[in-house]
Amino acid sequence: METPANWATKDKTLYRKIEFKDFKEAFAFMKKVAAEADKMNHHPLWMNMYNKVEIWLSTHDAGDVVTDKDVQLAEKINTLL
Repeated sequence: METPANWATKDKTLYRKIEFKDFKEAFAFMKKVAAEADKMNHHPLWMNMYNKVEIWLSTHDAGDVVTDKDVQLAEKINTLL
């Protein structure tokens, strides 16, 4: 399984930190990701602090490891930027 562009493998997750212009831009991005993640029924662990969003993806049902579902969501997130 190949790690998507701009993502890293970190502690059995796919990880990405993204910096935006401001909080409003970061939150708008999170809303887009939330809609796509809900369609996939695959929800990220994430954190937002002002203009930064950190995302960790793993699949709970598979024992909290990276699966194809995580790769697919990471690739979808990449398209939202």
